[in-house]
Amino acid sequence: MRPPIIRIAGGTFYRHHPNALSSHPNPPLFSQLSFELPSSPPRPQHWCVVGPSLSGKTTFLQMLRGRLLSDPPTARSFPYLSEDEAPARLRNPQRAVRYVGFDAEQNAGGLGGGSVTASAYLSARYESRREITDFSLRDFLLGNTQLNPPKTPLGDEDGTVSTQLLDRVVRDLKLSHLLDLPVTFLSNGQGRRARIARALLTRPEVLLLDEPFMGLDPPTVSGLSPLLQSLAEKASPRLVLSARPQDPLPEWITHLVYLRTDCQVGSMGPKEVVLDGLKKYVEGIKKGGLSEDEKLPVHSLLEVGRVLGSTASSASETAAATQAIAQDLSSTDTSAEPLVEMDGCQVRYGDKIVLGNWSQQTPNGKKDGLIWTVRRGERWGVFGPNGSGKTTVVSLLGSDHPQTYSLPIKLFGRSRLPEPGSGMRPLTFWDIQSRIGHSSPEVHQHMPRNHTIRQVVENAWADTFRAIPKLDSAAKQKVDAALRWFAPELRPNAAASAPASDDGGLSWADDYMFGEISFSAQRVALFIRSMIKSPDVVVLDEAFSGMDDAVRDKCMLFLTDGESKTHDRAGRVVDSETAAVTAVRGLTDRQALICIAHVKEEVPGCVREWLCLPEANTGAPARFGRLEGPVGEDEGRWAGVWGFGGDYQGW
Repeated sequence: MRPPIIRIAGGTFYRHHPNALSSHPNPPLFSQLSFELPSSPPRPQHWCVVGPSLSGKTTFLQMLRGRLLSDPPTARSFPYLSEDEAPARLRNPQRAVRYVGFDAEQNAGGLGGGSVTASAYLSARYESRREITDFSLRDFLLGNTQLNPPKTPLGDEDGTVSTQLLDRVVRDLKLSHLLDLPVTFLSNGQGRRARIARALLTRPEVLLLDEPFMGLDPPTVSGLSPLLQSLAEKASPRLVLSARPQDPLPEWITHLVYLRTDCQVGSMGPKEVVLDGLKKYVEGIKKGGLSEDEKLPVHSLLEVGRVLGSTASSASETAAATQAIAQDLSSTDTSAEPLVEMDGCQVRYGDKIVLGNWSQQTPNGKKDGLIWTVRRGERWGVFGPNGSGKTTVVSLLGSDHPQTYSLPIKLFGRSRLPEPGSGMRPLTFWDIQSRIGHSSPEVHQHMPRNHTIRQVVENAWADTFRAIPKLDSAAKQKVDAALRWFAPELRPNAAASAPASDDGGLSWADDYMFGEISFSAQRVALFIRSMIKSPDVVVLDEAFSGMDDAVRDKCMLFLTDGESKTHDRAGRVVDSETAAVTAVRGLTDRQALICIAHVKEEVPGCVREWLCLPEANTGAPARFGRLEGPVGEDEGRWAGVWGFGGDYQGW
């Protein structure tokens, strides 16, 4: 039998050398860990690392690829890679074990972030093509992204990628029609699929996928899971996934690692054994026979083990259902002030229409493009497949897209261009930015990593990401209140036991930089930034992806009720101890909410109006509707939004 690809025998891991002097704590991670990823097991082993926010899922994957310090150094090895049968191009673990994550910080040399576009402002993605970012998706996949590329192997021994492999990967990941587009034009979901494709083209022995389904629309998830299953079954490459506790697990996963909240392994082994042990733990606590381990919280285990199916509705079934459930919004309160008005918007790149390739019926007949009005007090959900134009809609709302000037759009009752005879000056970019709170993958990508946690939140009062914010005493009070409220979610675990300081225990917010905290904590900070100053419009574009259910639910409660409500240990909503002196209130009837999400649990319960964009270039119209209640509580409502038929079983 061949030796394992990765072998860890009694290793303890550290971010920095245990004897190094540092102002930040350096606790041991995964103490006395033993783990093997076999190269040729008698029975297939398909692993998934599961854990709540701040438990160290990404850290575990980075440890597998050799990024953390091992004590002793010999505890971690890669035995198979030194065998004669291992290809010469994969003798280096950095090439043999590839990591694909969706935090912009991890996106080195990659797509939509890192060294490619991180220095540009948001609108730069939509401007004319520039020398350093004008390479196409085809170039990106083949590694042709530099004028003088280094001689490093990408696919075969000579660094080339076979046509057959390229065709299969782009077909399976639904990228064929995008090959000639500049990578800066890709949507978030398309960019994520592209990064997976590029990793597959390097033909690694092991592919570490950090929450691969995060941010993908349900049809794409249903199609991607079987693709990953086929790769796993052929062991080409061997896959190790990560997931949150509430995420459905692909049915083909055989082994689990469940992490505690202190970066230690809580349980590891065959999936059935791990899930059975966690289930007995939860039952024991509910019956009173066991006491809850605060590092293994019960609330994070309630949904563990749900199964992600491998089938998806056919295009014809979906189209038929789509036509059947379209609703109107004739009961809309037209007396409320319109904040966003789009009256037939089409966004084009050359002869390609990326948004608004349809006609909508109006009282004056049919009109091409998106027609949509958002009024004060409304709570909108914007849905649609990856590439349908959701990110483009957000860029039009924030006026980041240069075509905003030429399209029939009004924001806060005014146009971006002078209107003869109106007596009103045109809106400036800064006018709009000051009245819209925005959290999205693009904001996440561009937020400076050397900002402190406090600076990220205070940036809500700044004109640009690096400008100095202008805060009055009330604003400072709001920032302190929010940081204190979300301290368990923002403050690195290693610092949680530090004694309180004279500032009420908030010194950590000035000590830790945005780039030092976990992906989930970064998303929490950006969420706070989006709504902390009570803007007229709050835009949450995949704002809750990457959070576990408890963190997400706390953010949603803060969104609607501010500090006045909280969750008790049983998960019930109760009045908070600070309700009488609340500095931060939730959404008011003077504000509008626009939420973009692909998972029903990430749609705030207050959302009632919805817009579902059609798949790109189908010619099908956008659909609108109204929800009778929270979409997260009813599979039928969610199925209706997406246009799935009666056999829908969830995902």
